[in-house]
Amino acid sequence: MNEGVRNFVDVMSEQAAAVAKEKIVFDEAFTLHHRTVFRTARSVVQDSMLAEDVTQEVFLRLYHNLDSIAEAEMLRPWLIRVALNVARNTLRTNIRANTREENYVKETDEICNLTAEKELEQREQAKEVHRALSLIKEPLRSCLVLKQQGLSYKEIAMSLSLNETSIGTFVARARREFVRHYGKIGRVL
Repeated sequence: MNEGVRNFVDVMSEQAAAVAKEKIVFDEAFTLHHRTVFRTARSVVQDSMLAEDVTQEVFLRLYHNLDSIAEAEMLRPWLIRVALNVARNTLRTNIRANTREENYVKETDEICNLTAEKELEQREQAKEVHRALSLIKEPLRSCLVLKQQGLSYKEIAMSLSLNETSIGTFVARARREFVRHYGKIGRVL
């Protein structure tokens, strides 16, 4: 080899050694910058546990993008920028999740409250109906109940052993009696 080539090879070797020195090693980057990344994350999320999660995410991203950081002096600003972005995204995600949970709890509580109120109203209304029905004399009460269940006059007459022509009259009288008694019970309560 001539001397010019040797000088060229020596210069290239020195540059390669300098690049190797400057090449970012993940373990060193973690050791040097962990506290900075953690403090940055904690300043945004205001929670140490969440800041640890953010810090892990930042160093995971560093591990996957180590080759994209050209200069070692750009590592710290890159880590801080990524830590800020991940922390903000984490906060947004948590706020959205909490809002969804709160809305779900509110809706569930409202549904439960409405359901409980409706059940109470229905029970009270059923009690009033039963009281009003109990004040109607037989066979009028049975005719009314069977008619409300969808039976025809003929079926009612057969099941109660009554004359079919009188069933319509019994049902009409029972309805009037029911309205009269139900109205009184409704006003008392």
